[in-house]
Amino acid sequence: MTARVFHADLWGNRKVKESRLDHANVKTTDWAELAPVSPFYFFVPRDPALSAEYQSFCCVSEIFPVNSVGIVTARDSLAIHCSAEEAWKTAQDFASLPADEARRKYDLGPDARDWKVSLAQDDIRASGLDRQNVSAVLYRPFDVRFTYYTGRSRGFICMPRPKVMRHVLAGQNLSLITSRLTKGETFRHAQATRHIVEVICMSPNTSNNGFVFPLYVYPVFEEKRETKFDAGARQWPPGRGGRRPNLNPEFVAEMEKRLGLKFIPDGLGDLEGTFGPEDVFHYIYAIFHSPTYRKRYAEFLKRDFPRVPLTSNLSLFRELCQKGADLVALHLMEGDYVAASWNRIAPSNASPFQNLITRYPVPGDNLVEKVFYLAPGDPEPATGKPLPCGGGRVYISKDRPAARPHQEAKKGQYFEGVPPEVWEFHVGGYQVCEKWLKDRKGRKLSYDDIQHYHRIVVALNETIRLMSEIDAVIPRWPIE
Repeated sequence: MTARVFHADLWGNRKVKESRLDHANVKTTDWAELAPVSPFYFFVPRDPALSAEYQSFCCVSEIFPVNSVGIVTARDSLAIHCSAEEAWKTAQDFASLPADEARRKYDLGPDARDWKVSLAQDDIRASGLDRQNVSAVLYRPFDVRFTYYTGRSRGFICMPRPKVMRHVLAGQNLSLITSRLTKGETFRHAQATRHIVEVICMSPNTSNNGFVFPLYVYPVFEEKRETKFDAGARQWPPGRGGRRPNLNPEFVAEMEKRLGLKFIPDGLGDLEGTFGPEDVFHYIYAIFHSPTYRKRYAEFLKRDFPRVPLTSNLSLFRELCQKGADLVALHLMEGDYVAASWNRIAPSNASPFQNLITRYPVPGDNLVEKVFYLAPGDPEPATGKPLPCGGGRVYISKDRPAARPHQEAKKGQYFEGVPPEVWEFHVGGYQVCEKWLKDRKGRKLSYDDIQHYHRIVVALNETIRLMSEIDAVIPRWPIE
């Protein structure tokens, strides 16, 4: 006999709920009968038409067959550093010490099942202490750091995910990062990178770990034998550096059919008769940044990888490819704006990074002590006067009076002109403008750090604008 499933809601404060429950029972409760269906079998009411609509889209894990969760170091304080030089010197020093001394010096605590001091040291030594193993790693949104990466599991890095990360390191590549779950968070879980990726780059909530989907796979040689490509990738002819697109051939064929374009397996198409892997990436990236997409499918995005709706509207596809390319260029913080680095679009003279919207007006030691935000109209700490309109301030320190006679008082330092919506903007589970500075508490910002923060504000401000434009160019949902 098939079970029947019923559901009821009870909303209100504790007093209201207790009063209702005192006078209610199973028979008097207004139940709604549900019809749970595969694959999630929701035990709460869902719009079956919307569910069917969403399930008809292709899952991102099926689109990019080669994928994995990000790397796990097991000891971030040892393995992750703000500069390549710090990472290199730490690897040299750590490998040179007796195990017990290394444990004490770097405060590593007891060994774990999958990470041991002696094995981590052996891994570095076996690699030949090669500076070329120092690699950039996307640690948090807009926060690229450095580590010593050998690709050997249970070594210096506990779980290096070599089957995916080797393709990131093998040549020019681009990866999408998203989460399988967004437990306790709203879906804002999409990033792009060229680097290897740390596992919680997307969220501090470990159930919402970052998964990495490289756009290309490369031929990799191990023990003098070439590793096999994924079955899908093998059908494509090799492109630059021998790479092939990490794309599901059936998904690509469906795009060809809908758009009336021919797929070329490397780079960009002209979007007149052809499209390429990078166009696919840009289209997906634009879709995932659509506010309507995030809101319309919010309940489904909580429980599995995001899915990608396709369009048969070639004009819409072109526009979304361009918006996605602009977002990627912003988030990578490299090259000219409007994706000029992809060699299809003429370089722009209007790169937003050339026109910063924030200032850092107060000289000082640049030490990050306390991070807080004041919106326009809030009282200024020093004078009590309301801050002028036109953007708020992100403080890294407070005003401090002189402790002794003849000692100079310290003025609080801040970034001025940060719009409230930029300050509040989240990527995944992180409030970017706050998180980036808080992770540097106790450190002095360098000139490059200050310039980078200015650029983060620009990137987020432009992202907000582009997200609105993406929704504006999509005429209706579901996309047709």
